[in-house]
Amino acid sequence: MSKQIIRNATVINEGISKVADVLINKDKIEKIDSIINISENYSEVDATGLWLIPGVIDDQVHFREPGLTHKADIYSESRAALAGGVTSYMEMPNVIPQTTTNELLEEKYLIGEKNSAVNYSFYLGATNFNLEELKRVNTENVCGANQHPVIRDEQACYMSSSLAVALAKKYNTRLHILHITSSSETGLFKNDIPLSDKRINV
Repeated sequence: MSKQIIRNATVINEGISKVADVLINKDKIEKIDSIINISENYSEVDATGLWLIPGVIDDQVHFREPGLTHKADIYSESRAALAGGVTSYMEMPNVIPQTTTNELLEEKYLIGEKNSAVNYSFYLGATNFNLEELKRVNTENVCGANQHPVIRDEQACYMSSSLAVALAKKYNTRLHILHITSSSETGLFKNDIPLSDKRINV
């Protein structure tokens, strides 16, 4: 059966929670409503007392493929991610060979297409020698570029983090930092501003 109804789930989305049914059609959510009835055949899951939340996006993973698959690979780690509620990930370029060309990046996308259990994107590694590769990257598909601390020294890291913090303060927005490279940067950050309590109707 291509359709499934999840019954009586506590649906948590966009700042609110409510008990509802969820209709899934061919792996896509088709409808969320207090009670859903359809005439076609469908399977049913009783989710009474359970939460149903959006999938997590993990913006930094290390799945070690290619070249380091004795540690992990895209097949196994994407399934581990799915088991933990992660439905999308962005994978780093520190594999062998390092993902520093668009050709190597395309090879990783082919592995992802074949073996990943969830949505994926991959970072292109930035070096002192691959500026032209960075210029050619497809920004519609590639989640970003990643630099190694050998390329960005402590002073450069502090300056870039300082700028990011200043911009976040200027525009009154929250800031997520993937890496803190040096101890001097830790003094730039604090986590004492509570999340806003905005309520949005689904």
